[in-house]
Amino acid sequence: MAMNKYPLMNSSFNEESLEVTLKGSHNIGIAMATPYGLVVPIIKNVQSLSILEITMELSRLLQLALENKLKPEDISDGTITLSNIGAIGGKYGSPLLNLPEVAIIAIGRMQKVPRFADDGIHPVSVMTVNIGADHRVLDGATVARFCNEWKQFIENPELLMLRMR
Repeated sequence: MAMNKYPLMNSSFNEESLEVTLKGSHNIGIAMATPYGLVVPIIKNVQSLSILEITMELSRLLQLALENKLKPEDISDGTITLSNIGAIGGKYGSPLLNLPEVAIIAIGRMQKVPRFADDGIHPVSVMTVNIGADHRVLDGATVARFCNEWKQFIENPELLMLRMR
């Protein structure tokens, strides 16, 4: 949903021709640590899938990755990558681009931290998100606006549910 509003986040950069290509399909790479090393299978056409379909495809790709049976079509044509470093205990990351993609998002571990309010100190859940971006295509303001839009969906999943098919 956030990529619909910020289509440059879903693009690629061709170094030879110095051209940016906006991608019509949202093909989300999911970085996975496996016994065989890091792999990034792609959930294709996410913009057209239901949450159940996304979950089923993620499960299928995870099983293939764990069995070291991913095919070239399972790991090609990504347009943006998610790296859940929190799944292995990481809090912060400096994600490196999966070229020719122009953005990658590293999601840190959820943690409870104290927050000050007028009525005292309260525990809140905080998750860090770091975005690596190709500044030949994306400026910091666009990335920050995308991140704020994406954050709204993470913090309010009902908004996402209302807009999905």
